[in-house]
Amino acid sequence: MSIRSLGIVTTLALAGCAYSQSDDVASQSSPAGSRDCFFLSQVSGFNDAPDIERGSDRIYVHTGPSETYLFETFGSCPNLNYSETIAFDQNGPGQICRGIDVDLLVPTSIGVQRCPVRMISRVPEDE
Repeated sequence: MSIRSLGIVTTLALAGCAYSQSDDVASQSSPAGSRDCFFLSQVSGFNDAPDIERGSDRIYVHTGPSETYLFETFGSCPNLNYSETIAFDQNGPGQICRGIDVDLLVPTSIGVQRCPVRMISRVPEDE
């Protein structure tokens, strides 16, 4: 996939965020005490998160008002902290709940880098 294609995929992924989910779809999030999930179409942006564990990279992914998820990669993803755009390669249809559900695609000067996600967790609103 070329960087131009990655940009188109990212643009389409973020354009899908404008689509408003109905209350029924939004209420499909996991019940209290279980895993929180979101749809790829709900992603509205991302930013760098501080690394607390050496050897992996972390970003915050925003999915709506006061809804942020922490993504942690398997190992290092060198360009992730400096990238202005990323794309998501979802493994199957439906909601994203666990790291196995999605990979991050990060543009580099020599092509697209695939960064497998190890962990996804919802960030409490007060953080």
